[in-house]
Amino acid sequence: MLHLRVIAPAERSAAVVDLLSTDPGVTHLVVLAGVARQPAGDYITCDVVRESADAVLRRLQDLGIEANGAIAADDVELTVSAAADRAAAEAPGHGEDAVVWDEIAAKTGEQTVLSGTFLALIVVATMIAGIGVLLDQPILIVGAMVVGPEFGPLAALCVALLRRQPPVIGRSVQALTVGFLAAMVATVLSTWALDAAGLVDRGMLLAERPLTDFIWRPDALSWVVGLLAGVAGMLSLTSKKSGSLVGVLISVTTVPAAANVAVATAYGVWPEAAGSALQLVINLAAIVLAGLLTLVVQLCWWRLVARRAAHAVPRQRVDRGPAPVSASRRPPRDAG
Repeated sequence: MLHLRVIAPAERSAAVVDLLSTDPGVTHLVVLAGVARQPAGDYITCDVVRESADAVLRRLQDLGIEANGAIAADDVELTVSAAADRAAAEAPGHGEDAVVWDEIAAKTGEQTVLSGTFLALIVVATMIAGIGVLLDQPILIVGAMVVGPEFGPLAALCVALLRRQPPVIGRSVQALTVGFLAAMVATVLSTWALDAAGLVDRGMLLAERPLTDFIWRPDALSWVVGLLAGVAGMLSLTSKKSGSLVGVLISVTTVPAAANVAVATAYGVWPEAAGSALQLVINLAAIVLAGLLTLVVQLCWWRLVARRAAHAVPRQRVDRGPAPVSASRRPPRDAG
């Protein structure tokens, strides 16, 4: 469930209240007339079940509320309310499967910024994976996967492609390109430094590495793993389930490959560098394609759910009591 806060201009307030009070997925509606100051207007709050949230937000935007007012939403972790239970039962679909597109766009859009933190994390992750490649240590590869932050821009790219947002697409591609290039350059330099210190050598790269050689040997399974990672990543984003763990799954197909490119380049082992680069490209393409297709399927599914709900015979709703009346609009008490 989401807690919705709306500042509506006075001339739009009645339309907003009508919209919210008639939607079966909305409950706990409160209207405070004229209390908002910046921007000025009526302050309206309510709770809306996730399966109805996207439609409610879209209809509020159709009223133009964001132009002279404001719309904000927060997750509600706990609700103990019979009215909320009725709203969840009456709304079409299931909250676990619900997609709130504005929420996803806002969340992923924040992760397209090429910040110092993003660069530091992807550089550190790739350097750790580079050491793991040389030592043939999966535990170091897993550690690098935990640190890797590239899931954010990849998810943002999928959402932006679906919503046709060229600026977000550009920022996502820039973050991924600059991030991976910076990480690989840093890993080349760190490999040379470790070699100069006598901690690693070229023979470690050329030796048999049965636990990590899959990183630079792309095959059909590389494409399959990338597709599965893309589906899992997008489902975790839209359903808000195990996001950090799925980020690890995404990283298993990207950061280690970038690290292997860097280490092989540092030692001039060009066939391995080329294989790792191909692995990275295949996996990135598969993740984006699978993520985009997952979003398309979810969009089509929820359109079907909404269409069925619109054509269904409406059930008699439980009376939720009289419409909310703001304190400033209540009739005066009898003076006598």
